[in-house]
Amino acid sequence: MRPFAYVRPADVEAAVHAVATEPGAKFLGGGTNLVDLMREGIERPDTVVDVTGLPLDTVDDLPDGGLRIGALVRNSALAADPRVRDHYPMVSQALLAGASPQLRNMATVGGNLLQRTRCPYFYDTASACNKREPGAGCDALGGFNRGHAILGVSESCIAAHPSDMCVALAALDAVVEARSVRGTRRIPIEEFHRLPGDTPQVETALAPDELVTAVELPAVPVAARSRYRKVRDRASYAFALVSVAAALEVRDGAVTGVRLALGGVAAKPWRARAAEEALLGGPAGEEAFRRAAEAELATANVRPGNAFKSRLAEATIVATLRELSTEGDAG
Repeated sequence: MRPFAYVRPADVEAAVHAVATEPGAKFLGGGTNLVDLMREGIERPDTVVDVTGLPLDTVDDLPDGGLRIGALVRNSALAADPRVRDHYPMVSQALLAGASPQLRNMATVGGNLLQRTRCPYFYDTASACNKREPGAGCDALGGFNRGHAILGVSESCIAAHPSDMCVALAALDAVVEARSVRGTRRIPIEEFHRLPGDTPQVETALAPDELVTAVELPAVPVAARSRYRKVRDRASYAFALVSVAAALEVRDGAVTGVRLALGGVAAKPWRARAAEEALLGGPAGEEAFRRAAEAELATANVRPGNAFKSRLAEATIVATLRELSTEGDAG
């Protein structure tokens, strides 16, 4: 690990000023999995700004009934918050599905937002990776790509986004609050993470000098009846092959409200708009769920190693919606 300057600011203003005035600065804590990347020689910051001591660790009620979640709220604390468990169960379940209890006790909401892909070619500096070195190529395209994305991919990158929490946030239209010396900016979660296109190294809409300070969850009544289902190779400490965050409202046998997002299959947390459109106003039944899932996966771009994900995602969507629909008709 190369030498770097270390800064531990006392407040948010000092933190954003430090990054604005230090070329090559990176946030530590409430940021990316930075230390791991530094050890591997993937990240080489000149300055590390430690934000773990900033007062960004509370969950506050919003006037509209939603929640404002500080960027340094621990994943375990957020998952256990009664307001989250009652009104946004998919968020609590997604957090509990991630990593291990020890890591959830340390991981933060801001860090979860900004974690980077676990693509093995990204971590292997002997492999070609456009995300790590733009223009180098992508060895995953013809390599071992079982865990890679099938939606939102390009010929430059097929890495999958690793987060569980962000899938639930995508389904709920969360908003990310970012702070810089220029002021505060609010970024819709669907615009926060970027598809790779020709610039896979640009992963978010966050400017280099911006610090994530909070995430806002709007009041979403249908979210009280929601689930997060994760399919993985083992029951603990494994990234999703496929995950589904779903909320469903049914009245008189018809779908009157639905939120759906996918993880493990896309280059970013994937809002399943095509499936939602197919479901809304229609019957809440197995056949309708299947057609909606097929509509969402119709654009899947698969490779031999990950072709199974398309059918697995369809089956997981159907199973999750079936579970929600059999819990009783709101009408």
